[in-house]
Amino acid sequence: MEANYPPGFSYEDFGPMFTAEFFDPNQWADILQASGAKYVVLTSKHHEGFTLWGSKYSWNWNAVDVGPKRDLVAELATSVRNRTDLRFGLYHSLFEWFNPLFCEDATNVFKTRKFPTSKSLPELYEIVTKYQPEIVWSDGDGNAPDTYWNSTGFLAWLYNDSPVRDTVVTNDRWGLGSICKHGGFYTCSDRYNPGHLLPHKWENCMTIDRWSWGYRRNAKLDDYFTIEELVKQLVETVSCGGNLLMNIGPTHDGRIAVIFEERLRQMGAWLKVNGEAIYGTKPWRAQNDTVTPGVWYTFRPTEGKVNAIFLNWPISGALELGEPQAKLGETQVKLVGYKEPLKWIALGEKGMMIALPQLTLKQLPCQWGWTLQLTDVK
Repeated sequence: MEANYPPGFSYEDFGPMFTAEFFDPNQWADILQASGAKYVVLTSKHHEGFTLWGSKYSWNWNAVDVGPKRDLVAELATSVRNRTDLRFGLYHSLFEWFNPLFCEDATNVFKTRKFPTSKSLPELYEIVTKYQPEIVWSDGDGNAPDTYWNSTGFLAWLYNDSPVRDTVVTNDRWGLGSICKHGGFYTCSDRYNPGHLLPHKWENCMTIDRWSWGYRRNAKLDDYFTIEELVKQLVETVSCGGNLLMNIGPTHDGRIAVIFEERLRQMGAWLKVNGEAIYGTKPWRAQNDTVTPGVWYTFRPTEGKVNAIFLNWPISGALELGEPQAKLGETQVKLVGYKEPLKWIALGEKGMMIALPQLTLKQLPCQWGWTLQLTDVK
C-alpha cells in the first residue's frame, strides 16, 4: 500500500473509493444463471470488516453508510431469487484484521470475548434473520478456538430455531482445529482438490484468477485459468464427491470483469451439453481411469449409467478404458450430444475399447471435454 498510495493513506480510505456505481444485480444474476451454477455465495464481510449490508454492528464501515450507499446483499439476494433457480448463500469472516476489540482479545490469548459477543456473532444472527441464506460459509478464525467464537451455540440456533433451520447448510471453518473435522461440508483448505474419494461431503473453493481472490487490474491473460483447466477442476471434483465453488473478483465499481464473465458462460455452455454427467450424480466405484489419463467417472444410480468424462480426444480415434467391464449384447455406449450409438470391443477384465466417431470441430458436441454414457457395465 505504501508503494501505491500517498503518505498517510489508510485502509479506511478505500471505503469511499468502493463506489459500485455499475453494480447491476439483475445482470449478475443472469450471468450466474448462464454459468450453470446451482448456488452462489456472496462475501458479505471479509477480513477487513466492511459489510455489504447496513449492519448496525458495523456502523460507518458498511456499504450503506460508506461508498455505494446501497444494501448490496439485499439487492443480489432479491435478483438471484427472482430471476434464477440458484440457492443463495453468504460468506462471513469471523475475525477482522483491524478491529481493536479482536486485537485486545488476541492479546489476552482469547480469554476475553469482547469481539465475538459484540460484533461477529450479532452480525451472523443479523444476516441469517434478515437475508435467510441457504448456505452460511464461515471463514477466518483468527487462530481462535470455536469456544471463543461460541460456534456451537450459533450453530445450535441456526439448525434448530433460525428461519432457515430446515434448508441451511454450513462449512467447516468455525474455529481453530475445526476445519476438515466438523461441518456440513468440508473445505479443508483453499483450492482443496484431493483427487480421491472422501467419506464426507466436501467443496473445492478455488479462484479463476490463479493468484488472487479479488480483482487485479494488472492481471495478465495467462494469470487466469483456461476453460479447459476449469472443466478439469470441475470433473475431478465431482468425480470425487465434491462441489466446485469458483471465485470471481468484481471491480470496485461493481462490474464482473469480461474475462470472468467469459469463463462463467463457457462453463455454462459445457454444462448444457454435459450436465447430466455432473448434476445429481454420485461417485462411481472408480474415480478415474487406470489405463488412460484424463478420464474421470461419475454415476447416475437411478438410471444405472456410468459417465466417463474424457478431457483429451485421442488422435487414434479409439479410447481405451481400463475400469468398466462390458457385457456382450447388453452394454451400450453413447457420446453425449451425438445421436448414434458407438461401437466397442470388450477387453475382459482389462476394460473396453471404444471407437469414437470421426467428427469435425464444428460437429463435436462441445470443445473442452466429452462424456461417454455407459449402460450395463460393471
